[in-house]
Amino acid sequence: MSTSRVFAARLVGCSVFDPNGDRVGKVRDVLVVERADDSPRVIGMIAEVPGKRHVFLSIGRVTSIGSGQIITTGLLNLRRFEQRGGEIRVMAELLGRKVALADGSGEAQIEDVAIEEVDIGEWEISQLFLRRPKTTGSPLFGKGPTDFAAWNEIKQNVRTGEAQSATQLAASFSDLLPSDLANAMLELPEQRMMEVAEELSDDRLADVLEEMPEKEQVDLLNKLDDNRAADVLDQMQPDDAADLIAHLSDERGETLLDLMEPEEAEDVRFLLSYDSDTAGGLMTTEPIIVSADATVAEGLALIRRHELAPALGAAICVTLPPYEPPTGRLLGMVHFQRMLRYPPNERLGALIDQSLEPVRSSTTAAEVSRILASYDLVSVPVVDDNHRLLGVVTIDDVLDHLLPDDWRSTTDESASFDDTSTRPLTIVQQKAIRAGRSPRGIS
Repeated sequence: MSTSRVFAARLVGCSVFDPNGDRVGKVRDVLVVERADDSPRVIGMIAEVPGKRHVFLSIGRVTSIGSGQIITTGLLNLRRFEQRGGEIRVMAELLGRKVALADGSGEAQIEDVAIEEVDIGEWEISQLFLRRPKTTGSPLFGKGPTDFAAWNEIKQNVRTGEAQSATQLAASFSDLLPSDLANAMLELPEQRMMEVAEELSDDRLADVLEEMPEKEQVDLLNKLDDNRAADVLDQMQPDDAADLIAHLSDERGETLLDLMEPEEAEDVRFLLSYDSDTAGGLMTTEPIIVSADATVAEGLALIRRHELAPALGAAICVTLPPYEPPTGRLLGMVHFQRMLRYPPNERLGALIDQSLEPVRSSTTAAEVSRILASYDLVSVPVVDDNHRLLGVVTIDDVLDHLLPDDWRSTTDESASFDDTSTRPLTIVQQKAIRAGRSPRGIS
């Protein structure tokens, strides 16, 4: 069922389907341009297609909006989206903006925007959902009253494109996976990205940083103050934190290590002592470690923890005490599939995979990759010269090492269809043409 009016926040995450009913992407934002004497006009949507690429979807190609899905006509132009002067991203730039009510009743903040079809293929902003400041004695906890207003009933307090609060934008990203959120943040203007980063919890930002390319990781961390940066590093996997600190200046890296929790910093310093292209440099120091007397029931309970990475939950390490790396002698590993075949009270010491040999911390990354591939392993234990467990290298650690640094942003740019999909000129571009200049994005 199609609708002629919808709020922008509800569009984010909606699936985009082509005329054949095939899902081709999902909506990430709505793009508008302001007009001198009327409400901003919707020119299209920003859609995320496979490969994490953001592309422009002209509003003229949208035939139906409703029931959590967008139906398009024709094929998508898969050129990477680039924002032009005068264009405004509703979620990234308009939501959170402070405005003044034209009737003089005070200020408010834009929390959502309704777009409406005024003619076939023609959409505009029809209504704003506003939040007024909290007043003394208000029954609402921490929030002011809400209101609706038309565009001509507000006066903007900021310049076009200037962002205010990022709270609403961060909230709209709450259901994204870390990798999707990382890509969404990298599409934002730098200032807006940092505002969103400030709104995220330490553990959420840590997950996002782990999914960003190396350069962007360093750039973002360098813009955080030392205390916040250290708190975020505390929440990262030790091997990821070590990789990131290794790319900072020696002075900043040491400062952050001193501010981190002692136990977390100790793990990171331990990993930094190994060359990056060895098993010691690739491993994580937080595998699941148990005694030989632990039962299948206890092992399965440990791998059910939601915060545990899937690769680390694929197998459990069995060692002699102590049970923190470096542990006592490694006895072996038990794979979770093997645990599923035995009764809950079975001892894990009796289920050890005797065919799996650990690697030394000095083993090269290339050799570790060969072992994982040859024996179809998800992880391999790493031991020192005394056969004490130091950590495990997982398949995702190896992939991160083998893939090029820019693998997260590398896509097939040649896969572009239907080049006739164009965007209307913005006011800025029209003025440039009248002045005899070639506007950005027009040749």
